Amino acid sequence: MTREPYLIGYARVSKGDEQSNAAQRRALDAAGCKRVFEETASGGRWDRPKLLEMIGQLREGDVVVVWKLDRLSRSLKDMLHIMERIELAGAGFRSLTEAIDTTTAAGRMMMQMVGSFAEFERAMIRERTSAGLAQARAEGRIGGRRRKLGDKQRREIAESVTSGRKSGAEMARLYGVSEPTVSRIVAAHRQQFSQQQREQA
Repeated sequence: MTREPYLIGYARVSKGDEQSNAAQRRALDAAGCKRVFEETASGGRWDRPKLLEMIGQLREGDVVVVWKLDRLSRSLKDMLHIMERIELAGAGFRSLTEAIDTTTAAGRMMMQMVGSFAEFERAMIRERTSAGLAQARAEGRIGGRRRKLGDKQRREIAESVTSGRKSGAEMARLYGVSEPTVSRIVAAHRQQFSQQQREQA
């Protein structure tokens, strides 16, 4: 025989918030919650003591109830992570204000749509990041940073070191770069010079 769903409420207010959990508690009690976990903590993080305690005690068939979705989390990413933890416990989720109930087909579809939008947002961020890096490389920047030395400065460093007028350490101090950077510039210059010599031969 299937047991009746055990409703567990979760109420949260932020630190420094003048409001209390009283209004949420009344709504959760009216919804039939047998137990309510109350917490005063920021919704910007998911690893809250009472939230973790509640998730750790969930059994299959339980239903987590909140007054409003943002009481669970203000971050979409964290909310989906919490929802996954609830689902792994075999429990359901219900939000009274948004009328979301994952124990129903419509509620599960709603959360799948939320997850799809979150994945779409992550994909857009990845695309913007890739486009930004490509633009940075086109402008002579690596990893979003502009090259510290221009072509003229790099040529002056290479010619000064290869001619013996200055040492690598001296040029590094003069231009404010590391000695390995100077070594790479000189090596690239020598390679380019050798290639030009072969082409002219």
